[in-house]
Formats: sequence, structure tokens, C-alpha cells
Amino acid sequence: MARHSHSGHPGGCLLKSRVKRKFEHFAERYFREQRLFLRSETSTRFLRLTPLTQLGVTLTTALFVGWTIFTSSVFLIDALSADGNRVQARTQQADYEARITALADERDQRAQEARTAQSRFYVALRQISAQQSALLASEDHRRELGTGIDVIQRTLQKTVKQRDRAEKHADQLLAELQAATGSAQTRFGAAQETETTLDFLNAALADTVNERDKMATRAVELSQRVATLKQRARLNRERTQRIFARLEDAVTVSMAPLQKVFEKVGISTDKLLSDVKRGYSGIGGPLMRVSVSTKGGPPTDPISLKANELLAAMDKVNLMRIGAEQTPLVLPLKTAFRLSSPFGMRRHPLTGKVRMHEGVDLAGAYGSPLYATADGVVSFAGWAGGYGRLVKIRHARGIETRYGHMSKIRVKKGQRVSQGERIGDMGSSGRSTGSHVHYEVRVGGRAVNPARYIKAGRDVF
Repeated sequence: MARHSHSGHPGGCLLKSRVKRKFEHFAERYFREQRLFLRSETSTRFLRLTPLTQLGVTLTTALFVGWTIFTSSVFLIDALSADGNRVQARTQQADYEARITALADERDQRAQEARTAQSRFYVALRQISAQQSALLASEDHRRELGTGIDVIQRTLQKTVKQRDRAEKHADQLLAELQAATGSAQTRFGAAQETETTLDFLNAALADTVNERDKMATRAVELSQRVATLKQRARLNRERTQRIFARLEDAVTVSMAPLQKVFEKVGISTDKLLSDVKRGYSGIGGPLMRVSVSTKGGPPTDPISLKANELLAAMDKVNLMRIGAEQTPLVLPLKTAFRLSSPFGMRRHPLTGKVRMHEGVDLAGAYGSPLYATADGVVSFAGWAGGYGRLVKIRHARGIETRYGHMSKIRVKKGQRVSQGERIGDMGSSGRSTGSHVHYEVRVGGRAVNPARYIKAGRDVF
């Protein structure tokens, strides 16, 4: 095996040398050996370019140029194809837009035709309605004419019967007169009287027909007027219902936060309304109910009943607002302040003992105005030991507010004050470490947290 492999190797080398010689003969036929001289300052060198090397360079250059031409052709073809596709896409888009425009125009045309048809339908409907109204009116007129004709016919029949009886009676009288006197003048006179009577009856019937026609015309006018009045009444009723609906919404919107406020502070709304009704007697009290009955009784029509319900609700809102003004739901300050001590157990800043703090301390600038937090009567205004200068105000439903450590008191005992009225100035009198107001709320003599009332009042004030 080794000998065989060794004997095959010279054949392969021989084949390679033959191929190489063929390439060299081919190169020498078309390319001559070239020498490239490179001269420097000290020496001269040359670079030998054999025909085979020139053939390789030429083939490489030809391959490179061919590859460049091929790739350029491919890119050019792709560019031309892309341009063609873009042109085709633009053409398709233009066709699509034209189709869309045509469809939109056709849709608008169909919509216009539909509107025109609808308008024609409404016009025809109005014409049919007018014709029906005219037909009904003519039918009513025909019935009235028929009734009048029936009356006239009955009257004429009655008159003819009376005339016949009168003629018979006149003939009898004439016969008796002729038998007695032999004269016929009385019969002529009776016939003349009968003719006069018929003329009178015909004139009376004509007057009756004219009066009937006038009454029919008047009835049509009255019917039209009644229809107009009914339409106006319907419009007024709808407008009144809309007004009532808006008023009900306004009352509901006004009442809901008030009820929520009183629920938060633990006050019964029914008891509040009862107390306010008992003690309220000034301008703006309970509203009077609507009464339009001509018999003096309560109203029974829906509008009057709705109006009474609305007035009752408005009266309730009014009373609840009065109750809110009688309840300490606002702050005693309108200037900047900070809560320096809340309600509850605390360590006293002067004595150091843990005690119940029955109010809240609101610290602010010395001399800041202090205001009544609800309507009431001043029950105390003066010096009160640790409170310093103190004002007590008695409000409705057993509520009392206290304002301590004032620098100046501006009200007197027994004075009636309103919510938001100035009662004094902030200070640091009594047992105090700085400018603030000690604010208390007491219900039935027991101190409660004023913050609960103040937080609830934010929904209203």
C-alpha cells in the first residue's frame, strides 16, 4: 500500500506541471515579460512581471469588472422594478381614491335623495293632515246642515199640516157663510191670510237658517281657539314640569350635604327641623302652600300638588340652613393659624400634668380677629381664671362654644350674635404660653371634639 501510494504521487506532480506549462505558454503568447524598475538615490531595483502573473492580474481584473457590471445590472433592474412598483402603487392608490370619491359622491347623492324624499313625505303628510282636518270639518258641517234641514223639514211639515187644517176649517167656515149669506168674499180673505202666514213662516225659517250658519261658524272658531288654548296649556305644562324637575334637582343637591353634615355631628334632622320651626319666626320662614281651589279646599291638580311638595322641600332646606347657622360648623378664625394642641388627653405645658384638654388650641398672630361660629346669645364675657379673657355663647339645642385667652373682648353678656360676627381678638391672657385661642364646643354641658363639627362644616361652608 505504501509503495502504491508512493508510485502515484509523481503522476500528480507531473499533471500539475503540465497544466502550469500550458498556462505559461498561453500567457507568453499574449503577454510579454515585463520589468518594473524602482530607482532610489543609492540603488536601482526592478520588479519582474512574468506572463503568468500578468495573466492572473488580467483575469482578476476581468472578474472584478464583470462582477461589478453584474451587481450594477442587478441593482439597476431592482431600481427599475421598484420604480415600476411605485408607479403601479401610485396608480392603484389614485384609482382607489377616485373610487372612494365616487362612492362618497354617490353616498351624498343618495343621502340628498333620501332627505328630499323625506321632505316630500313630510309635505305630503302635512297635506294629508290638512285634508283630513278639512274633511272632518266638512263632515261636521254636513252633519249640522243635515240636522238643520231635518229641523226645517219637520217645521215645514208641521206648517203644511197646520195650513191644511186651516184651509179645511176655512172651507167649512166659508160653506157655513155661503149657506147663511150667499157670499164668497170670506174665502178669499182666508186664503190671503193663509198666504201671509206662510210668508211669515218662510221668513222666520230663513232667519233660523242664517242664525244656524252663524252659530256653526262661531262653533268652528271656538273649536280652533280651544285647540290653540289646549296646545298652549300642554306647552305650559311641559315647561312647568321641566322647571319643577330642575328645582327638585337643586333642592336635592342643596339638601344632601346638609343632611350629611348633621349626620356627622350626631344631630337628628327631624329634631332639628322641629326645633327650628318652633323657634323661627322672622322673615324667610315656612313658605305658604299653593291653593287654587275655588271651593276653598286643598288643591287636587297635579301641578299644584307638585308645587306644594316642592315648596315643602324648599322650606325644609331653608330650615336646615337656619339650623346650620345655629350650629358651630365654622372656624373662629379667618386668618392663618396652626393647630398647636388638639382635643383629648395631653401633658399640660405649664404644670406638666396629664389632663384632659377639652378644646383645641389654634395659634395665630396676636390680635387676630375672632368670630362667632354660630348664631347665639353671649352668656359670659369677662375674666375666667386660667381661661383668661373668655367669651361663652349659648346656641340652639343645648350647644355652647367657648373662646379663651383673648386679648380683647368686643361683646357683652346677653348680646345676640350671628355666625361670622366678630366677638374679640386673639391673645395670651390667663394660663397661656403664647398667642392662641382656646376653642371649645359643649353639648349639654359635656365637651366634644370641635374638629368633628369643623370637618362636617366643610361640606357646606
